Amino acid sequence: MTPNGRHTAGASQLSALRVWAMGLLLLSAVAINPTPVRAAPSQAAAATTHVYLLRGVLNIFSLGLDTIGARLQAQGIPVTVANFVSWSSLADEAAAAYRAGRLKTIVLVGHSSGATALPDMIAKLNQLGVPVKLAIGLDSVFKTKLSTGAERYINIYIGDGPGEPVRAAAGFRGKLDNVDVRGSGVGHISIDKNEAIQRRVIAEIDAAIMRSRAPALPVAERGAPGQARAAAATAPARN
Repeated sequence: MTPNGRHTAGASQLSALRVWAMGLLLLSAVAINPTPVRAAPSQAAAATTHVYLLRGVLNIFSLGLDTIGARLQAQGIPVTVANFVSWSSLADEAAAAYRAGRLKTIVLVGHSSGATALPDMIAKLNQLGVPVKLAIGLDSVFKTKLSTGAERYINIYIGDGPGEPVRAAAGFRGKLDNVDVRGSGVGHISIDKNEAIQRRVIAEIDAAIMRSRAPALPVAERGAPGQARAAAATAPARN
């Protein structure tokens, strides 16, 4: 028995409150996690990958690369963070590990002068017979020409700032994407620290590692004269 209908009214109000609360929880979940979750690379694929992150001048303007490196390490992906002036010795190190079978997937990321050095590092690795799966430059500060092969090269730059598009020279093999982020609120000093940019970089690296079972693009023979000339031609002045 429900005198005056009070029990029925109370039950209806409680049911409405529950529906409202569940709706609020769902909306909160969407707001907190607006982007789809991407699958992480397998442990085996991550263990045979190495990501080299090249800072710009003075080691104080590219500290966002340290954050990217820490996030990759949390996924089990080995990283090296170094100043751009170390690109040649890092290429030798990567080539030795590749020839020894310890590395299968090589990824390069650079900011500012570190981004400008990426074509040089790719050229040297190609000369040594080593493929580069992915390279990502963040606002390269000099005119940069890509003469040799990376399977994919992504240049993220600020079109109305110091950064410039990367040009593909004759004979370039691979995929080159120039991504202009002008109007997004990022600047040359902050592009590597921007959360959205960092997420994109990590997502691109994860996707490249998961594609690593596919055959790599062929590289030029070691020490080919054309490659040596290309490496010299792409050596930029540094800031």
